[in-house]
Amino acid sequence: MNPPRIVVSSISFSRHAGLRHELLEHFPDARFCTGERILAGDELTELLRGAEGAIVGMEIVDDALLATLPDLQIVSKYGVGLDNIDQAACDRRGVVIGWTGGVNARSVAEMTLCFMLGLCHNMFKTASMLRQGEWLKRGGTLLGGRTVGIIGLGHIGQDLVRLLAPLGCRILANDIADRSAFCSDWQVETADKLSLYATSDIVTLHVPLTPLTRKLIDEQTLARFRPGAMLINTSRGPVVDQAALHAALESGHLGGAALDVFDPEPPTDRSFLNLPTLVTTPHIGGNAEEAVLAMGRSAIRHLMSHFSTG
Repeated sequence: MNPPRIVVSSISFSRHAGLRHELLEHFPDARFCTGERILAGDELTELLRGAEGAIVGMEIVDDALLATLPDLQIVSKYGVGLDNIDQAACDRRGVVIGWTGGVNARSVAEMTLCFMLGLCHNMFKTASMLRQGEWLKRGGTLLGGRTVGIIGLGHIGQDLVRLLAPLGCRILANDIADRSAFCSDWQVETADKLSLYATSDIVTLHVPLTPLTRKLIDEQTLARFRPGAMLINTSRGPVVDQAALHAALESGHLGGAALDVFDPEPPTDRSFLNLPTLVTTPHIGGNAEEAVLAMGRSAIRHLMSHFSTG
């Protein structure tokens, strides 16, 4: 029997020597993306042509793509977000989705905590000023004792609660799922979104991108935030209306914001990126080395299970 034909379209996985080696141990004929940008359309079709199994990252897997790949049996996700994969189309065409939630939760949760500490202690602003020769000795405030509002209490939101526990923050949370048992165990207060926005010193977003969460944070929502509050988004860029956030930061209504994700990516609005109260990173929250390995190995395991190898 011929070995299954495996193709990796994820740039990050393809660049990682360790993950390449581990995949090739089980699928010696696997092929990898060699480009420097996320493929789409005809280029993605050409790369995946003939594949029976694919490891995808941020590439769009929709019905139009699946229609060109009749041999494809499984799409194995490198990462945790499924917003780029048309799950209904995969189901209709009998294509399995290999996915494990939470494999990079600690990486994202730690980065969110870093954002919180840096914003509260004025670290990002003063570091930038110091590089410009300005000496501003304003140490901000403690994170301990602040009210933190968490939108989305899944794997990452819950891990963030655990990291915040020693700091004595008041934690409010909102989730469409029933998280009452976790909240009871960790002294988290459930709240409706409007109350959370109006009460929190820091609001942090940990939701998937769905029709319900697209532009969840818009002009009307931001107007509900308490003056001087701070916003953190390490989920997906389109969850926040960037134009509305720009205006809220520029007006001073928000005291600061930190973004690891954007709409579009990479961002191109220099006037937005250069706002002095905005901290930005290039979608690296889930990319700590340990998380990269966990995501890659999860994707490999799904392929091995599907094709019953190893």
